[in-house]
Amino acid sequence: MKTKLELLVRCLLALFFFLGLNLLQAKDDKEDLPQVLIIGDSISLGYTPVLQGMLRGEVDIRRPLNDGGGWINCEGTRKGVQMIDEWLALGDFDLIHFNFGLHDLKHVHPETGRNSTDPAHPQQSDIRQYEANLKVIVRKLKASGAELIFATTTPYPDKPGGPLRRADQPAKYNGVAVKIMEENGIIINDLHGFVLPRMEALLLPNNVHFRPSANLELAGIVAEHIRKALRRQGAN
Repeated sequence: MKTKLELLVRCLLALFFFLGLNLLQAKDDKEDLPQVLIIGDSISLGYTPVLQGMLRGEVDIRRPLNDGGGWINCEGTRKGVQMIDEWLALGDFDLIHFNFGLHDLKHVHPETGRNSTDPAHPQQSDIRQYEANLKVIVRKLKASGAELIFATTTPYPDKPGGPLRRADQPAKYNGVAVKIMEENGIIINDLHGFVLPRMEALLLPNNVHFRPSANLELAGIVAEHIRKALRRQGAN
């Protein structure tokens, strides 16, 4: 007759074995999914968790990580040029959804590079530097062989809280970016056009960032672009 301790040990071993098999199966299933990398600033950080939930079981959503394993803010094209090789080395991606602009157009101190509210201080990357940086990034992204989607920089009210950003800048930077994307046959996800007529309802007050309900909408648009691009990729 088995003791209670023996029965307990056998039950625990069986449970661990069952959980182990299921964890391995979940890992295998995840590895079989299309691999998608999200490169973007804090706007994309806001919708990425929602996007991950929306596409669970369909797509493995990834982002560049910090040393602690948390998702990072990919910031502007200056950082993009420095880090793009490292980000691409994170995996063999089927699709990359990316954005740069919101950090490039903000004003920074000319010596320290820190955020500034002084209109006499330069932008992090003026529009010519932004164009040059973005071309470098796009060339490397294309070389990866992944399907590419570029999201336009979202609008905001004039001089929102934080570093100086002027409301007329996203359209100017987007104009440069869209031209580069069209020349390279890259899909454009026009989040700017989606947000522009509904800024007051979607944005937090006096802010470049979005309400939680708006992040749900943004994630839905990104998810649909990803699904369409992957379907098209699978049909070719």
